[in-house]
This record gives sequence, C-alpha cells and structure tokens, in this order.
Amino acid sequence: AVFEVVVDDYAEVWVNGELPRPLGQAGGPLVKGFNAPNRVILSRHAKPGERFEIAVFAMNGPVSSPPGNFLWIRSATLDFYRPVDAPVAVAGGGRVVRLDPALDAIVAPGAGIEKLAGGFQFTEGPVWVPEGGYLLFSDPNANTIWRWAPADGQVSVFRTKSGYAGLDVGEYHQPGSNGLALDPMGRLTIDQHGERRVVRMERTGAITVLADRYEGKRLNSPNDLVYRSDGALYVTDPPFGLPKAFDDPRKELAFSGVYLVKDGAVTLLTKELSGPNGIAFSPDERYLYVGNWDLSRKVVMRYPVRPDGTIGPGTVFLDLTRHPTDRDVAIDGIKVDERGDVFVSGPGGIWIVSPAGKVLGRLEPPEHDANLAWGDADGRTLFLTASTGLYRIRLEVAGAGRAMATAQR
Repeated sequence: AVFEVVVDDYAEVWVNGELPRPLGQAGGPLVKGFNAPNRVILSRHAKPGERFEIAVFAMNGPVSSPPGNFLWIRSATLDFYRPVDAPVAVAGGGRVVRLDPALDAIVAPGAGIEKLAGGFQFTEGPVWVPEGGYLLFSDPNANTIWRWAPADGQVSVFRTKSGYAGLDVGEYHQPGSNGLALDPMGRLTIDQHGERRVVRMERTGAITVLADRYEGKRLNSPNDLVYRSDGALYVTDPPFGLPKAFDDPRKELAFSGVYLVKDGAVTLLTKELSGPNGIAFSPDERYLYVGNWDLSRKVVMRYPVRPDGTIGPGTVFLDLTRHPTDRDVAIDGIKVDERGDVFVSGPGGIWIVSPAGKVLGRLEPPEHDANLAWGDADGRTLFLTASTGLYRIRLEVAGAGRAMATAQR
C-alpha cells in the first residue's frame, strides 16, 4: 500500500522501528531519543503542503505474533492519509424508479446516474462552492474533507484532520467532519464529529467555534446542518460520532437535539427524535424538515418555523419504517429543490416526495447514498455521496437555498 504524507511543519517517521537495510539483513532494536540511530527524517525544513510518499510492503512473522512491518509517526501537525482513485466519469450506474408521471418534470426520461470517483471509506456532507466552482464532501471515517473539481475531474485533499486531532483517534469509527454548509457570506461551516462542535472556516483559514455546548454540556457529535437566509444556523446532534454512540461514557447530554445557533446562543428546538440527522428548509423557509436515523422509527418530520427562528410542533411528513428493503438503513441526508420537492436519503435509495407528501419516485445509485447536494453553474446537477463513491445526475430543477441562489446568479 502506498500512503501520502502532507507535512504542515516538521515530521519524522520510523519504518519498522529501524532504518531500512538491505534485503535479508536484520535491523537493530527500536531506540528512544532524539538522536536514535534508527530514526528516518523526511525533512528538517519541510514546507507547509510538501508531500512525501511512503511504501509499506507485506507483514512479517506468523499470524499469532505482532506484525513486524509498521510505521510509527511522531508529529503534532502531520497529515497522513491514503489517496483514493479518481476515475474518469462512468455512466450507467444505478437507476431511476418512476412511481408517478410527475417525476418526469424533475428527472427527465433517460437521465442517468454517473460515477465521478471512488475508493473512499465513507462519503458524506457534500456542498457546492460557487466561488471557484467545485464540490467539497466529507469522509468522516478517514477524517478528511475532499475536493472534486469538474474542470479536470480530479479529487484532492481539501482538509485532513477534518473532525478530530486527538491522540485517541483510533478509538473512533467516524472521527472526521460530517455535514458541510456555506454561510450567507460563503464561508465553510463544518460539523466535527470527534471535536463535538460546529466550526466556521474563515477566509484566512482560521477556525471559529460556533457551537460546542448546550447549557454547559458538550454536544454529542454534530451531524448535519443548514443555514436560513438570515444567517441562523440549524444543527442536528445525534451521538453517532462518539466511539460507543449512545453508550459512550463521554456523552454528556441525555438526549439527541436539534439546535438553533444564532447571535452566539445555542437554543434547543426539539429532542423528540432519537437520531436527528438530515435537515433542510422548504424554499420559503416556512418549514424545517428533519430526518430520524432510528431503525425503529424511520421518519421525516416537518416543523413550522416561527418568525424568531424557533419551531412549532412537528408532523410526520414521510414514514419509511416498514419499507421492506435495507432494514439496517434509516433516514440520512435531506435536500429540497426550488419547487419544494423533498429528496430523502433512506432505505431503498433517494426518495423524491412532493411538498404535499406524495412519493414521486426514487434514485437508486449503486451504493447506499448518505447525502446529496445541488451544484454546477446552473444548480441543476445533484451530487450524491454514496458509501465509497461520488456520483451525480442532471435534473430539470435546481436546489433551494441561498448557496444555490448564489450559484445561479
């Protein structure tokens, strides 16, 4: 396996605890200390962003003994990841299921799902960046935010350690970032699982913490988010990013909340859902949709939004609890188009539902889709983050929301 190392400042790498030696010669034991003779220095004067490649081949010793082939890395600023493949776009993956003729006005007959890239651990939280014209998306398992640019179709690393920089990162299944969104000024906002907070990335690259506690207690692991046009931020906070989820001893809140973050205050809107996940506004912002990742209650709730940004009692908009396929899949990402149709990642694919609650059809990519986002210059390309791959499909409608309005101007 070949890994790529991005150096922020200074890094040192130990290969098998010893210096490389000619084939067949045994190396010496690992020696501690800065002047240890078996240390491999990549660079004492590495420049930020400089890259190195390290190859690790096979493993030594019987299965019962520890592997003899390993890397030991000491650095507070070293970013370490495995590159993914970025294939040329391939058409023909997945299918469109038409359950109502009205779907033709949204997904034209003959429209197909296209694969853009693969090889990720788990893709999530896509957002289109109109300024520059590219897509960002999370890999919470790999603790990375990736960038895909249509100009060359290539994938590159946008940010490593995207959700956690702690030394115990190995305990986490999903330490990285999840939901991504742009604020009204176009700044990237990030849900950080491992750090258990919502942050904004400034134009300078500095990080501003927007929310990390409610009533003095740490949030669980912010999952998804959406901005209202006035800059108010809405966040879902299930505990899925914690190593032991609901049973994690680090969990400080007894519930999973949906929050409003506005003017420096964090306000609890509802705690009725055990696993609040995807979140989106109707085009007129009169309603807030929230999905529930709960295998016993796979519902999308619709809440009326009051003028002050809080919400009234919700009603069930879509219930997929008894859907016969994908029994281990609940409700994930949610997005809304400019007509008010709701796109829901859930069991069986991406459900397309009219504002009145009528199911019009489904998009079924080759892999389970976790989230989605509109993009491209006209805002009519729907990007899908589906397990290990990134996909897209051209639609007849654009997405709702301020980011898309910006993209269409």
